[in-house]
Amino acid sequence: MPTPVVWSFDRFLELSLHDLYELLRLRSEVFVVEQQCVFQDMDGSDDQAMHLLGRRDGRLVAYARCFPAGVKYAEASIGRIVTSPTARGEKLGHDVVNESVARLCKVWGVQPVRIGAQSRLQAFYEGHGFVATGPHYVEDGIDHVEMLWKP
Repeated sequence: MPTPVVWSFDRFLELSLHDLYELLRLRSEVFVVEQQCVFQDMDGSDDQAMHLLGRRDGRLVAYARCFPAGVKYAEASIGRIVTSPTARGEKLGHDVVNESVARLCKVWGVQPVRIGAQSRLQAFYEGHGFVATGPHYVEDGIDHVEMLWKP
């Protein structure tokens, strides 16, 4: 049985240089290299987010960034949800979504949460209570759909 994941939820300025390097490396590894999508990952929004880092044995295995209402969408939001390829098959995707919603609601209050989900993951997010709220659209060459979670 794998070692439990230890979660932290930090403001941008609270991240260590090591944390920042690891989260940017993981996002690039998955969103740019694995998904073969050339896009501007460092979009100027990281300093407005809370960063959820999931570590196992000191290694970053899961990550998401969370925003208060009014930054990315009218509602609070979660984005850059990712698990390390080395930890796939362990249901960490479910853990990072659940932990993100819980931490976001603890910090900013229980409220609706919007995501821009990759369309291929729509059923996964529906399993967490998110509902599609609009048409599918293409962002950075990948099909997406906006989804909303309501408490």
